[in-house]
Amino acid sequence: MQFTFDTIGIVHSCYKDKFAIPRQARLVTASTATIELIPPYNDIEMTRGLEDFSHLWLSFIFHRHIDKGWNTTVKPPRLDGKQRFGVLATRASFRPNPIGLSLVELESIEQHDGKLFLHVMGADLLDQTPIVDIKPYVPYTDSIPDAKGGFTDKIKEQQLSVFFTQEAEFDCESAQQKYPHIRQFVEQLLSLDHRAYYYKKIDKTYSTRVYDYDLKWMINDSSVTVVSLKKY
Repeated sequence: MQFTFDTIGIVHSCYKDKFAIPRQARLVTASTATIELIPPYNDIEMTRGLEDFSHLWLSFIFHRHIDKGWNTTVKPPRLDGKQRFGVLATRASFRPNPIGLSLVELESIEQHDGKLFLHVMGADLLDQTPIVDIKPYVPYTDSIPDAKGGFTDKIKEQQLSVFFTQEAEFDCESAQQKYPHIRQFVEQLLSLDHRAYYYKKIDKTYSTRVYDYDLKWMINDSSVTVVSLKKY
């Protein structure tokens, strides 16, 4: 059987490149995104009661992977490429159907000039990601404190110390005029090691686009130095 789904919304995200997007939602709680619901799904009646929920499940399409096929097994990046698991035992993007699931915090709902927006925080979504469904997070059933996490239970997320060069400090102060939480966002984002295992022994400067900026940093085994945050 085959099915066809409509895109109901488009994500406007602070993440403009795939590189450095957190591997899971809510790892960078200071990240921001807006879901623009598109016609005919921009009727405010569709969101009646949604404002009473604090968090949402977003079903989305890995739109950059649609033409890249899928793999039976994958190497989870947090295991440094040392083990393979079945794709259905992971959240990898190379899936039989390129569907993702993200848990985000709902900040507000806004209507403006005939458009309808959901402002969320903690998303792990690339800019322009298509949304195919939105559901409320329901704590009494969705939260399972004693659930098993498979191979993820054995991994401790390494938190790197983040330092700023004088130039980067100045850049952040300037950027905070438009994005008040951008320094907190940069610190949370870069405290995670985003490098693939085969890059970890290479001394280089990394970069990615976030918000309206080109973010550059250097990294060693235990710390990150933010080099600059320039308008692109």
